Amino acid sequence: MQMAEGELTIGAGHDFDSIFREERDGVFRTMLAFTGGRADIAEEATAEAFARAFANRMKLRDPAAWIYRAAFRIATDEVRRDRRRDELIESEMPDASPALVDLIAALRKLSPNQRAAIVLRHVDGLETAEVARRMGISTPTVRVHLHRGRTHLRELLRTEENDS
Repeated sequence: MQMAEGELTIGAGHDFDSIFREERDGVFRTMLAFTGGRADIAEEATAEAFARAFANRMKLRDPAAWIYRAAFRIATDEVRRDRRRDELIESEMPDASPALVDLIAALRKLSPNQRAAIVLRHVDGLETAEVARRMGISTPTVRVHLHRGRTHLRELLRTEENDS
């Protein structure tokens, strides 16, 4: 296989440049949701996952799925190390509407897997099977995370609404 100058490949002919361009924003948004809005951790997990994918490029069959799973592991480790998750949302998003601030606060109270499943499904618009592939879990498990996450969000948002 002939490569153009500057083109990086993964494994059996995967074009690393195009995978990076196609998946980078999705990985970052997913990690941002997974970490409860921690852009610093999401950025670190995204960059590190792509770096590790490139380092292991000859072994990868499905680079995009591998990158998502690696980013989840990296972000989980970072969140465990850094428990500053309760920082003020208002300082991170000064122009956000009160409803958006309440939604983000409620999302942060979900488990990381529930939060990631909800964001991948409802914000990124992915089908449940694709959410499962990216999270590295089964489709029925994604459905459980979605159901429990939606239920918990309804309860949290109803409670916050009543508190106002």
